[in-house]
Amino acid sequence: MGRKLQTAAAGERRAFWLEVARLALSSRLLDELEERELTPQGLVKYQFSAKGHELAQVLLAKSLNHPHDAAAVYYRSRPFVLACGLSLEEALRSSLARQGSMSQGRDVGVMFNLPSRGGATILPTAGDVGSQYAPAAGWAQAVLYHTRVLGESQWEGAIAVACGGEGSVAANGFWAALVMATTLQLPMLFLIEDNGRAISAPSSLQTPGGNIAANLKSFGNLKVLDGPGFELEETAQLVEEAVRWVREGRGPCLLRLEVPRLSGHTFIDTQAYRDPEELAREQGKDPLLRLRQQVGEETWRQLEAEAEAEIRRALDNALAAPTPPPESAATGVFATLPPGWQGQKRPVTAAPAEGPRINLVEGVRRTLAFELAANPRVLVFGEDVGVKGGVHGATLDLQRQFDKERVFDTSLSEVGILGRAQGMAMAGLRPVPEIQFRKYADPAYDTLVDIGLVRWRSAERFSAPVVVRMPLGVSRKTGDPWHSFSAEAIYAHTLGWRMAFPSNAADAVGLLRAALRGEDPVLFLEHRALLDSPEARRPYPGDDFVLPFGVAERLLAGDRVTVVTWGAMVYRCLAAAQAFPGQVELWDLRTLSPWDREAVVASVKKTGRLLVVHEDTLTAGFGGEIVASVVEDAFPYLDAPPLRLASLDCPVPYDAGLTNAVIPSEERIQSALAELLRF
Repeated sequence: MGRKLQTAAAGERRAFWLEVARLALSSRLLDELEERELTPQGLVKYQFSAKGHELAQVLLAKSLNHPHDAAAVYYRSRPFVLACGLSLEEALRSSLARQGSMSQGRDVGVMFNLPSRGGATILPTAGDVGSQYAPAAGWAQAVLYHTRVLGESQWEGAIAVACGGEGSVAANGFWAALVMATTLQLPMLFLIEDNGRAISAPSSLQTPGGNIAANLKSFGNLKVLDGPGFELEETAQLVEEAVRWVREGRGPCLLRLEVPRLSGHTFIDTQAYRDPEELAREQGKDPLLRLRQQVGEETWRQLEAEAEAEIRRALDNALAAPTPPPESAATGVFATLPPGWQGQKRPVTAAPAEGPRINLVEGVRRTLAFELAANPRVLVFGEDVGVKGGVHGATLDLQRQFDKERVFDTSLSEVGILGRAQGMAMAGLRPVPEIQFRKYADPAYDTLVDIGLVRWRSAERFSAPVVVRMPLGVSRKTGDPWHSFSAEAIYAHTLGWRMAFPSNAADAVGLLRAALRGEDPVLFLEHRALLDSPEARRPYPGDDFVLPFGVAERLLAGDRVTVVTWGAMVYRCLAAAQAFPGQVELWDLRTLSPWDREAVVASVKKTGRLLVVHEDTLTAGFGGEIVASVVEDAFPYLDAPPLRLASLDCPVPYDAGLTNAVIPSEERIQSALAELLRF
């Protein structure tokens, strides 16, 4: 019996190495086909070889067999994705930008996404170095949330993996994820494939001494493993130990594997910066040499012939596939919503005009509380949102009501906050992160961009409906360059995001509820001057009140000039308009993405004049978009040139007098109205 078991085990081991060899060899031949034929012919525009990385990636991918495992990969991860179920034809269609590719021709061919095919889910790849780590941490935290909070036993034992090269360990995203994983003891594995070079820069410029594993040996709550990624048994043992450690719930693990770089960074990189001796040493570490020896020469030749034939068949099919239709280029930027939902025009349910008035921040808090109670997948987090209740009070008492799993504090890292939210959303949760002040989001702008493009670049296989709450603007007491930033226009140009900017408590309730029940990422902007101001108070509109995006509100009716504004400027415009009774038609846009172009144009056609007022700076402010649209759609109706009134093109000063000189005042608005009416 013992001999039979040994024979069976030996057979299983041989079958295992045959499968590893087949996948690694297929990846290698695919790289060489692209390097030698398809790239020189101009059929592949970007070629990122994974030669030398195959063994480590295939071994790890084969270890990820839980239905809720996920991996955040990078542009050199094709062997990993092939081992997770990507077909050779899909890989080639992606490289050739043909229909049937993983992004439908929208992204570079090695930027993959793949719902689980029995192995790990491949989260949509982004091109920013280090951007893969924080979403993986978010998925890992979502694993714990699914099991601990939602009681979904099918998630037990799942893990998240983030794969990256040694160059990425210098990026913010890596350190943000490392802090999250270690402080929260997340089931997360960091695979660092160290090939010694970030393009031409050596590892020693990415981390002291060139070895991130050595430097992290004393990092708290982190298992660190280090070794070769080209020696068969040793690499397999390291991968097995790392996965087992994380899957058993013992905390995160960082596995650094030394791998050879057998090709340049891309197809145009000749590696002239490396000496011949170094290149020869690298060739000697080729893991395929070891695999060839492991399976035997005859078997290797057979595998090679089979792989070459399969790749040629896949190439013929990929070349015969049509290119994506031009009309598909912009599809999937936003979700396709059922009629009557947030992005569609529909009648607006009127908010009650009677009842106790609440301030804007209380409207936000009540809505969050109701949605947390109604939907167990909603969770709220950010800096100081827990026990303190947020620096603005919007989450006061929510942690006590819903516990620390659902309302919690984070580290001081906006990259970590937003990247975590991205991973959680892709894992089926509804994250509501808070960024304390608008300016603080700047270090995470690339993460915001990536979140907005998840649906588009994955050809709608994935989405990340994150709702980011973000106070901004000059407060009632003071301004300054760091906390009073408005700068919403840049987000109107950040693709894939919807943007709400309520001016009162009722609108805040309706728009926040629409955001939380929609399918797109939303930037929910809360003006600091309105959080507790008397003019923004309204009766609570009820727990079923939903306000659709893209529907402006007419606050004043008039027949001689249209004023368009949003946020705190609404009330300065209202005050200024009192000098011109019956002449000013005032519109509060309420949302900027989408904005109610139809209502604005119709109003200007009636009045013949337009003034746009906003707190953001004048140059490239959103007012320019509104004016351009009106000129396009209503030019024959204009009786005067459209005017924009905005903040001066400088930061918000600290001195109150200087602040008032920068942002539009009631007097300046009144003067602009008088000028338009005299024209």
